[in-house]
Amino acid sequence: MKNIYRGVPISIIAFLSTGLPIGMAQYSFGEFSFPLIEKFGWTQTELNLGLSMAFISSIIAPISGRLSDKIGIKPVMIVSMVMIALGFGLRPFISNLWEWYFLSALVFAGFPGTTVLPSGKLVAAWYPETRGRVMGAVTAGNNFGGVFMPPLAAILISSHSWESAYVVFAGVIVLLCILTFFIVSDDPELIKNQMKKSGKNLNYLSQKVGINASGKTLKEALSNKNFYFMTIALTGACFTYQGVLTQLRQHFEENGFSPATATAGLTAVALMGIGSKLFFGRFSEKITAKNATILSIFLQTIGVIIFAIANNKIILWFGIFIFSLGFGGLGALIVLLVQELFGLLEFTSIMGVILFANIIPGIFASLMAGIIHDKTSSFNLAFIIIGIIFVISMIFLLSINQKEKY
Repeated sequence: MKNIYRGVPISIIAFLSTGLPIGMAQYSFGEFSFPLIEKFGWTQTELNLGLSMAFISSIIAPISGRLSDKIGIKPVMIVSMVMIALGFGLRPFISNLWEWYFLSALVFAGFPGTTVLPSGKLVAAWYPETRGRVMGAVTAGNNFGGVFMPPLAAILISSHSWESAYVVFAGVIVLLCILTFFIVSDDPELIKNQMKKSGKNLNYLSQKVGINASGKTLKEALSNKNFYFMTIALTGACFTYQGVLTQLRQHFEENGFSPATATAGLTAVALMGIGSKLFFGRFSEKITAKNATILSIFLQTIGVIIFAIANNKIILWFGIFIFSLGFGGLGALIVLLVQELFGLLEFTSIMGVILFANIIPGIFASLMAGIIHDKTSSFNLAFIIIGIIFVISMIFLLSINQKEKY
């Protein structure tokens, strides 16, 4: 263990920290929909409003980002994991709709400090020379969570209860929190010493970590029009998480898939997304993160339109294939695009402000999908609207004048 580069176990923690909460809260959402609606008599809109509590992530993100720059990423991760564990672990005791909303908000409050911010800061610090490909591997944790959490939830719900499934989710997060306490560090001196021992190239080090990190300050970023073009584009792209991903399992079943096949379809999205992240992470080093992000959103646009118009299972599976090719890479590319345009100097502060804009998809994406479903008994119109939003996002990305690349 002493001879293992410290960045390896840290990247594994970042992988799990990124993937498990997303797999539990988003990918697995459809597994809990029918049991919760059956037990409490809620409408789809009322249930989906719990997903709209994702706007809390956007409010918390700038605070988490600033704290990460000031006191380090580990304490932020630990506090965030405690919130997520409580948000899942207390769900078996709910009896009112407001309690569902409160605990959903608590889970989403922990998202910034466990997902985007840790992966972005830790990967760039520990792997400055190969951050693109390592970022792809680490953010593939999203899809790892998507592969394993829905089947786990389905098994626990069918064999025990939805309450048991949430308790298990909470226990897994607690275990991850303990590992984080003992393993994670972003201390510049430790990184430097570890890189020396492992024979890694130190030429990148002064640009990526410590007081000599290169890039723009938050104040400089806010005065740059590229920041706003990028923020608008990424805000639109993030409609894919609350507006598409969380509805897919139910959409598949309503369009002819059996419950088991619907879960398999969602698992396929997650599984293919792992390859997508690895591909786009490496590809971004060759064609820039901006161009790779445009390609990712384009593939998702085609995918959601197919979901909306598919009239048989074969076409729906084709849509799953196309959508997954682009969807998986987006998680890595969001971080890489911000780092490419604005560097690492105040990355988590800048990232936090960008995530604040996600209050828009966080509130409206799932709420829109729920309202449309209640009125039309289908998510088709919601998917078409989101496809249009994706097109607007691509236009704003194309408008970025990329003079500098960090």
